[in-house]
Amino acid sequence: MNDRVLLITGASRGLGEATARRAAAAGFRLALLSRDSEALLPLVAEFGEDRALALAVDVTDWKSLSTAVETVKNTFGRLDAVFANAGQSVVVSFFGDGGADPEQWRDMVLTNVYGTALTARATLPSLAESKGHLVLTGSVAGRYHRPGNLYSATKWAVTGLAGSIREEAVGTGVRVTVVQPGLVDTSMIPEDSKSKPKLEPDDIARAVLYALEQPPSVDVNEIVVRPTGQVR
Repeated sequence: MNDRVLLITGASRGLGEATARRAAAAGFRLALLSRDSEALLPLVAEFGEDRALALAVDVTDWKSLSTAVETVKNTFGRLDAVFANAGQSVVVSFFGDGGADPEQWRDMVLTNVYGTALTARATLPSLAESKGHLVLTGSVAGRYHRPGNLYSATKWAVTGLAGSIREEAVGTGVRVTVVQPGLVDTSMIPEDSKSKPKLEPDDIARAVLYALEQPPSVDVNEIVVRPTGQVR
């Protein structure tokens, strides 16, 4: 089979799930990664076991992640695109005025920054072979300073990571895109933002597929997508 293979982290819900559906409709074969592989089984049933593979992976665990990439290549024979999407968000106050306990910050930072970096490291050698495409989930929150917002800082890091990888990828044929959504209607929305204008996960999925479906000579570096009415 020559259909392109797309690996998605954080594939069991939100942006990952919506992108999986869009990509399946576009003809991609899918490697779906999540900490909870059971949550991926309905998607595998929907797409067909010959078209989709579910793998239990914690993106902060190098051995688990690198083994999963080998499994994908052994199953499908290739890897053409990666959507490094796994992420977390907790409310933070650096003055201690509410928000998550500092012990809860660690998992968000590791997942959003270290996990994204490990995903790149685990997949880029294969993407260099296929002259493939790496897409990372950033955020509009990573474009502006926001008070007491550690999540924002992690997405600043993802933006910097995308640029650094793009510089290193020169001459390999690998393309790198960072997608920066505004507020999206997912389980990660803070309570005080639920009444604000929001995007749907499928809005971001369309942006990801737009980047992936460009010809090899076109590298869409950055896509910023806000809901109508959101300024920052």
